[in-house]
Amino acid sequence: MINVMQPTLGEEELRALEKTFASNWLGHGKRTAEFEALYAKHLGSTPDRVLSTNCCSEGLFSSMHLCGIEPGDEVILPTVSFIGAGNAVCAHGAKMVLCDVDRRTLNARACDIEKVITKKSKAILLLHYGGIPCEMDEIMKLADKYKLKVIEDCAAGVCSTYKGQALGTIGDMGMWSFDAMKILVCGDGAMLHFKDPEIREKAEKWLYFGLETKSGYENSVAQKWWEFDISCFGHRAIMNDITATIAIEQFKKLPMYMEKRKAVHDYYNENLKDVSWLDLPLPIAKDCTTSYYFYHIQVKNGKRDELAAYLRQNDVYTTYRYFPLHRVPGYGIRGGGNLFANADYAADNTLCIPIHQSLTQKDLESIVGKIKEFGKKYC
Repeated sequence: MINVMQPTLGEEELRALEKTFASNWLGHGKRTAEFEALYAKHLGSTPDRVLSTNCCSEGLFSSMHLCGIEPGDEVILPTVSFIGAGNAVCAHGAKMVLCDVDRRTLNARACDIEKVITKKSKAILLLHYGGIPCEMDEIMKLADKYKLKVIEDCAAGVCSTYKGQALGTIGDMGMWSFDAMKILVCGDGAMLHFKDPEIREKAEKWLYFGLETKSGYENSVAQKWWEFDISCFGHRAIMNDITATIAIEQFKKLPMYMEKRKAVHDYYNENLKDVSWLDLPLPIAKDCTTSYYFYHIQVKNGKRDELAAYLRQNDVYTTYRYFPLHRVPGYGIRGGGNLFANADYAADNTLCIPIHQSLTQKDLESIVGKIKEFGKKYC
């Protein structure tokens, strides 16, 4: 089966892990700090604005507390969002307010967001779909106008930029995922970015039990180093030196990953451009870059599900991300008509086909060949 997503790991990660094991320290330590510093530089930011955590979903959940969202406040997010974003808002006691998206990019636009802003709106939890940048100038102007916090879900945007600035560093808070199905992988892990260094300091305490003072080896001042205090009822949501060691080696490979993923993207563009019953992804704006996390096609003849089944029967796995939150019964969203017309179209016609750095030329020829074969038989 040709996977829709797939990590690339090798001897480099294993050799680095041997050194970490030999250090006798596997928890949050020097390797974690090293990765944070590397990623801060990668973002064009500084270490006092960057903090690692155990997963991107923790970043989403923690963003509610860290950005000052109170129970009853309204948080706007595109209905095409990861379920972790919806859960984060609802679990905090805030009200999830969904907006529609652009039909082709699946990103929320300023015009979509402004339609649902009320006096109770306090934040926008924005998804950059597949690492493709949203229209941040317009969205940030909107946020300034209505005094809204902007939280950027850049889970898939490890190398994405908007007008020369790394996604995730434009709003008040941003986050990237390093889970097993992302581009830079370490099993599980994430990085957070804060516009305000004071919020980063708050986050450091929140993500480690709310500790005001450190115990153990890190407390070199107190006579009784086992004593401590807390400032909040925080979590324990930190990366460790095992995951950070893998992440550092993966980080070194990012330029190669981007080159290969772009080549896959370009191959699909060239070899599927004449398939009349498909819409391909729109071109990336000249002043933006993407991480090429998804390659999503839209089937114009209503046979998306049949295409997905045909490809799976022929050993090509595909999927659709992300199932719109307004269609998830557990959220109890009520709304008919054309409130989410674009998202509904996307949900019924979009298919994410394989894109990752391990795809071979033979794989690509097979994928494109099977898509065209389906068209000849059924379209």
